[in-house]
Amino acid sequence: MFIAGLVLCGLIIFIDNLVVQVLLGALTAFLWLFTLFFFRDPDRRLPSSYKQGDIISPADGKVVVIEEVINKEDNLFLKGETLNQVSIFLSPLNVHVNRIPLSGTVTFLKYINGEYLVAFDHKSSERNERSEIGITGSVDKEKIMFKQIAGFVARRIVYDVSEGSNVIAGERFGMIKFGSRMDLLMRKDYNVKVSIGQMVTAGETLIAEL
Repeated sequence: MFIAGLVLCGLIIFIDNLVVQVLLGALTAFLWLFTLFFFRDPDRRLPSSYKQGDIISPADGKVVVIEEVINKEDNLFLKGETLNQVSIFLSPLNVHVNRIPLSGTVTFLKYINGEYLVAFDHKSSERNERSEIGITGSVDKEKIMFKQIAGFVARRIVYDVSEGSNVIAGERFGMIKFGSRMDLLMRKDYNVKVSIGQMVTAGETLIAEL
């Protein structure tokens, strides 16, 4: 997007046609404004009711799945356990910055190459390209896992945590570019506080509590 803007600026300089210059100028302005909108990163505050051990939304978007699942992933983190899954769909218009859902330590991290099914396809959780991040809570040692899932449009996942990182609920950790999906997996002793169709805000909306 940035390079396209520079190319258009160069064309405006060398093209000697007022109408074309105006059109290119308008397109350049649109690209710059879209880039600013897409990469916006507003400050967020934890809810006033927040307490240690609560799970906060890691992404902006719409809750599309709340269900019980058995973790079949090929890893030892929560493997074989029956869990509550909350899935959030991010549209291209949502803020794309992702935030830590639970204070604690990153004790599992894996990046999986995969397919690019549309994000609302139920199979995308297990078949799409994704990161899987597991956190062990700092207070009660609870474990949760969350997945940044690429989609048909969003094919770039970014994160800046590693195994052993100490993290705080609500802090920034990455981005899924051009929307897609975020899955949260938590043990059954968590009480899910959101509902299907609810719009949630990263770093602010309470997803579940003990």
